[in-house]
Amino acid sequence: MDPQRKLKMEITFFRNLLKFLRATKAFLEALSGSGAACVSRATAIKFLFARKFDVARAHALWRQHEATRRREGLNKFEPFEEPLKSELETGKFTILPTRDATGAAIAVFTANKHFPSQTTHQTTLQGVVYQLDVALQSIETQRAGLVFIYDMSDSKYTNFDYELSQKILTMLKGTTRERSRLRPASCVIAISFNSTGGYPAKLKKVLIVTAPLWFKAPFRILRLFVREKLRERVHTVSAPQLAVHVPRASLPRQLGGQLDPDHASWLEHCKNCYTNNLQNAKLDCDIDEYVISNHIPPVKQNGIIESTCDMTSDRAARLDHSTDMHISGDPPYTCDPSPLRNSHGYNGDMKGRHINSGDEDDLDISTRGTWSSGEASPGQSDEECGGGGAGLTPEALLARVQQLGRRGLFAEYEEIRARPPNGTFHHAKLTSNLAKNRYTDVLCYDHSRVLLSQIDPDDPTSDYINANYVDGYKQKNAFICTQGPLPKTFCDFWRMVWEQGSLVIVMTTRSVERGRVKCGQYWPLEIGARAVHGGYAVTTEAVDTEDDYTISHLVLTDLRTEQWRRVWHGQYTRWPDYGVPGGGRAMPVLRFLRHVRRAQQAAVAELGDSWAGHSKGPPIVVHCSAGIGRTGTFLTLDICTARLAAEGLVDVRGTVERIRAQRAHSIQMPDQYVFCHLALIEYAVLQGHIESADLTGFDDEQEDESD
Repeated sequence: MDPQRKLKMEITFFRNLLKFLRATKAFLEALSGSGAACVSRATAIKFLFARKFDVARAHALWRQHEATRRREGLNKFEPFEEPLKSELETGKFTILPTRDATGAAIAVFTANKHFPSQTTHQTTLQGVVYQLDVALQSIETQRAGLVFIYDMSDSKYTNFDYELSQKILTMLKGTTRERSRLRPASCVIAISFNSTGGYPAKLKKVLIVTAPLWFKAPFRILRLFVREKLRERVHTVSAPQLAVHVPRASLPRQLGGQLDPDHASWLEHCKNCYTNNLQNAKLDCDIDEYVISNHIPPVKQNGIIESTCDMTSDRAARLDHSTDMHISGDPPYTCDPSPLRNSHGYNGDMKGRHINSGDEDDLDISTRGTWSSGEASPGQSDEECGGGGAGLTPEALLARVQQLGRRGLFAEYEEIRARPPNGTFHHAKLTSNLAKNRYTDVLCYDHSRVLLSQIDPDDPTSDYINANYVDGYKQKNAFICTQGPLPKTFCDFWRMVWEQGSLVIVMTTRSVERGRVKCGQYWPLEIGARAVHGGYAVTTEAVDTEDDYTISHLVLTDLRTEQWRRVWHGQYTRWPDYGVPGGGRAMPVLRFLRHVRRAQQAAVAELGDSWAGHSKGPPIVVHCSAGIGRTGTFLTLDICTARLAAEGLVDVRGTVERIRAQRAHSIQMPDQYVFCHLALIEYAVLQGHIESADLTGFDDEQEDESD
């Protein structure tokens, strides 16, 4: 790493560390000054994490949390006696022993296991809080937050309890600021999600799985009444679409995943933590260190299970009043719900990670560990994706290009390309998967790969396709970058398109170039023609031909269910392999890009109530031959033009680095890197960001190299 950059990172770390310590001290002093009972530093950290270390907001959250506990009768209950014991054993609510790609814990409420006539709201809430309190002892969960999966598979209207669902979501996010007068039973999650917060856990996403029709329609209407930032976190998805949000390896089998969670073992872990906390609370009483209330252990005023199963480090930190916080290689408490693990690229520690979620302003405190994908963590929020980092104004971009010239940009690209891959390729290298790769040296990362449904229970590799998710501008997993399909992978390709809900396919290669096959003909060319690949049929309805690209309007049908959807297919035909569009002209590519975006918007609008995910729609599938050169160039232009239009800033280098962290080797040649800069300058002129761009002499130093 560059020494200057390393020094800057170290300065930022210590500056944020000081801010972290000051915030913790200020939070404790604020509680003490308000006359509240004393709480530990571990408790302070939980509430500060949940409010981005804003002391005033964290203090308000603590007060709201206390009020919620008292109001809902959550200040005293017995998990080993009836009726709570039986409630816990139903498994209707559980914390999975895995995490999502961002490190967030995963909570699942299974609707078809809930029978409102057989239990009270208070008992069910107690079961939820008992488990959440244990999960939240993990500092990773405090940092990364919680994904809440509301599984409505095979549920009936009689399983749905509006008031209970409202209480759960209100508890997680507090009392609502805006309540709609509409109160259909299916709208509770959207209502409660727009709230101030009461529980010290960051709710990152609500995923409503297999929602029935009686739920979808009113839910769609109510989404219009909540703020956009919150609305983007609530998704109604099918079980196969869950993989867009949570790795399939982190999901239970009933949700199409690979996990067999042991709820009994999880409850045993909760019991051990509960028992240890009782003992630790008694010890606190004996030494009269804190005032004890009637909340669940460790019976501090805030009511959060906060001590460690192995009390050593936390106890030392709490007894040493001269130390603001225990900062070392180990967290200050260790009652983590093992085996909570991240099965999607995280190697076990937390180096290069941020303490907060990035939904607002960052508190950039790095701790131990590293993402296998390098500095560009897959844990970005929608708000962070493709923006938020360093950026140049169009004038500054033009000046930089003029200063560096073609040779300087070539050198900058070579510096990027010289870095080793930021991840592993274990699945792509499996013997049974090797034949599915078009090129032996173009493989897909493990941490961002697209997982297909496992159609063969005896073949775990039937979930493989050479494809990776890549983030767009303020949209996670906006794209799927993949290779040009092989005849043997046509069925896998269309299965991926169907399962991911994709509506638009972008192809930046011709099928045959320079006498070599670059991509199989995976869709019918003739209007009215139909091709069958595995369990899917593809029919061409219409074809529009332009000078530089061809647009095919396809219908994709799942032959098992006879369900169908329209797919827009755009093929750019004047973009040579290892190069840039003919003559280096940016205008046709920018025009094509505009067609792609309009097609995506129109397709999402056509879905109507059946789509309740991100407003920009499901992932756009982009491929060339290898899925890295022209594909990476197209993505760079899309992300950078979107940011330039929204913020007036552009960051080509940073964008390329982030794309390469999710799809290895993206942007294959230096000319493609240069083309991105020139195309963005042309776009800036067209959009009126700058009046003109004088690049006289830019090509004078062009090297005589064959691309």
